[in-house]
Amino acid sequence: MNIQQIKQRFGIIGNDARLNRALEVAMQVAPTDISVLVTGESGTGKEIIPQVIHSLSSRKHGSYIAVNCGAIPEGTIDSELFGHEKGAFTGASGSRKGYFEEADGGTIFLDEVAELPQQTQVRLLRVLETGEFIKVGSSKVIKTDVRVVAATNEDMDAAIRKEKFREDLLYRLSTVPIQLPPLRDRNGDIHLLFRKFAADFAEKYRMPAIRLTDDAVFILENYSWPGNIRQLKNIVEQISVIESERSISKESLKSYLPENSGIALPSIIEKNDKEKDPFSDRELIYKFLFDMKRDLNELKKLVIELLNDGDEVNLTGKQKDVLNRVYSDLSNEESRKLLESGKQDFQTEGDYSHSSEPTIVDNDYHEHVEVEESLSLEEREKEFITKALEKHKGKRKNAAKELGISERTLYRKIKEYDLK
Repeated sequence: MNIQQIKQRFGIIGNDARLNRALEVAMQVAPTDISVLVTGESGTGKEIIPQVIHSLSSRKHGSYIAVNCGAIPEGTIDSELFGHEKGAFTGASGSRKGYFEEADGGTIFLDEVAELPQQTQVRLLRVLETGEFIKVGSSKVIKTDVRVVAATNEDMDAAIRKEKFREDLLYRLSTVPIQLPPLRDRNGDIHLLFRKFAADFAEKYRMPAIRLTDDAVFILENYSWPGNIRQLKNIVEQISVIESERSISKESLKSYLPENSGIALPSIIEKNDKEKDPFSDRELIYKFLFDMKRDLNELKKLVIELLNDGDEVNLTGKQKDVLNRVYSDLSNEESRKLLESGKQDFQTEGDYSHSSEPTIVDNDYHEHVEVEESLSLEEREKEFITKALEKHKGKRKNAAKELGISERTLYRKIKEYDLK
């Protein structure tokens, strides 16, 4: 069977070289049991490739099951894929076969495979490597002979950097990668697809098929089509139903095309995820608290310096209130000890050799001891890091995940606090 026969059988429209290459690769790998990963933007027709592979393989008489991984809730996806035993969870009133057991001897198509949760990825990796899996709530190992074809519209390298997808699973799935081109790169196929859809909807709604003027064809072929073939099909259906005139002009066509989507704007290049880790929400909060604490300590030192200068300090009522709030947690005796110790420190460090006690006009406020409080956040952070490392037996990756910070940030904190 050649490429043209495949196109006719599955209703594939287009003569783009990359589309032909994708179909050629699918035909070559079909007789084998090699895992295939189909990539491409949403709406490019990725679901056709696994159908072609299954129909040309030795498993064509077996089951073909297509699973949309993004549509299954995370809490039930293990049960859907691998089955469960009675009583495995609330509501499991009986035993149930999963898709992998049902597709034994056939092909299973995992669409949007990048949406799989981490624990399911581990189970899937085991199936791909050994052909074995365990039902939810069971301890019995089940063998299955199934071919896996996966598809995704995400950047898998970026998903691996963000630790959203396992790198070893990607290598196992993408033994043979097949890339489908976006519609905007298939310039010569766009009008062919338009005419095909127009004929289909004319037959469906029993009306004459719509056609485009030359100016409208130019607009059609130079539009960016962010939704690819799916978007084109929907627009053709809209025009077929709404427009009374069967000849569509440039102006009429433009009214159905979203304006912003037709303009190719520069994209924002994301930085490496490791560079973004230090700016996570939790670390920003820590940074803000430390900066605020440092500023407050510097302000308190400045006040002590002013009081230790030996000159009278005339405070307004508002200034007194501020000082009262800042130093309200200490008694007068503790405040005096702080002033004496502060005075000695300043004499040692900065040669502040004032022999007289500071004169305070209105001493109804209390100075503040910063010895215990100044390092409270640092001590708490050090304590959390130590506990996390002990809990995970020194495994930094697990400890960083427990703390909600990056592994690089944890390594920096360990060096900073001299933790072993």
